[in-house]
Amino acid sequence: MQRWWSTLPGYEPSPVPDTAKLPMYATWYSFHQQLSAEAVERQCEIAKAMGCESVIVDDGWQTADNARGYAYCGDWDVFEGKIPDMRAHVDRIHKIGMKFLLWYSVPFVGKHSNVWLKFENKLLGKIEDLGAGVLDPRFPDVREYIIGTYEKALRDWDLDGFKLDFVDSFNLTLASNIEGRDYESVPEAVDRLLSDVMSRLRAIKPDIMIEFRQSYIGPLMRKYGNMFRAMDCPNDALENRSRTLDVRLLAGDTAVHADPLMWNPEEPTENAALQFVNTLFAVPQVSVLLDQLPESHLRMLRFWLSFWREKREVLQDGRLTAKHPELVYPLVTASGDDEAITAVYADIVANPGSRIPKTWFIVNGTLNDRIVIELEESMGERNVVIRDCQGQVTSTYKSVFAMGLHPIAIPPAGIAVFEA
Repeated sequence: MQRWWSTLPGYEPSPVPDTAKLPMYATWYSFHQQLSAEAVERQCEIAKAMGCESVIVDDGWQTADNARGYAYCGDWDVFEGKIPDMRAHVDRIHKIGMKFLLWYSVPFVGKHSNVWLKFENKLLGKIEDLGAGVLDPRFPDVREYIIGTYEKALRDWDLDGFKLDFVDSFNLTLASNIEGRDYESVPEAVDRLLSDVMSRLRAIKPDIMIEFRQSYIGPLMRKYGNMFRAMDCPNDALENRSRTLDVRLLAGDTAVHADPLMWNPEEPTENAALQFVNTLFAVPQVSVLLDQLPESHLRMLRFWLSFWREKREVLQDGRLTAKHPELVYPLVTASGDDEAITAVYADIVANPGSRIPKTWFIVNGTLNDRIVIELEESMGERNVVIRDCQGQVTSTYKSVFAMGLHPIAIPPAGIAVFEA
């Protein structure tokens, strides 16, 4: 279906930079709005060493207010109390070796912003509990203000991408007699806005990254952005798995990202590992304070990021089979020519089918200590290596695997590899 959509005129997907398909660090759950340049840079140094290649600096950089809401959005000036010099901050992140993406709420203009008076009569509506209005993209000066803001930020701060948020809020309609609109249709105006955003930003930096969240993801959105992310589901591994696989099955080669991974540092390491394992088939984003994790959690994260990077060609570009969506995808396999990776997320029997490759990885996506596989034909003699969720080898052996059922002892959130 996604291949058919992408062939339609006006639906051509945007190119996807390779960096968009590599792990990232995200500031939202680790900092919320209470971030600082120094604290973000400290996390990035650790994240880079673990295998993250970009950072997404989320809401908070533009305001002193930490009470949530969007009453101070719209001017998009850096709050110097948090980030004294944005260009210097970005330069330091680049020196660490990471790309830099910055968050913007596309449609919102806050009541306490300097531009409120300029645009208060060019709104689709007001959201009182957020303290903000929704800009009307049918006005060319509204579109130009939004796009010009991003162009200036891209040039002045040498950004590598944008997280463009709340695009789904362009759905209110406020009757207005103000003249000057060049579109009557809000959807057509939004299409023009987002198309121009991508084309003008790519003219400045061809490998620009643009992220959208799941509630505004669809075939047409692939031409506006090249990163789709699961909707917010903090500390909810099951929801994150469901959302990322839903999007993967529709998104073609557009990068699909998990909602940033977060967990309680006091959790057992296996529980924390399930946050990663459940989003194995999406690009991981990490959003915990890495310098406050126990060493076992750090070992776990290093292991799974290393495994993901080593096998990302199969995980991201291989043939994806996600069985039983009605049961929230309890069995998922990504396969290439000579290897396959199967994740088992429930206490079920895993049947790999009739063709078992030379190298087969089985990930235990449960807190059980074994997985049961059912072979339709013998896979012969295999060398088996079992690792726990921290990557430590717990067992190695050689065995002949005949047709039928085989219980395999795999630690919770651990992994087994069968090699011919």
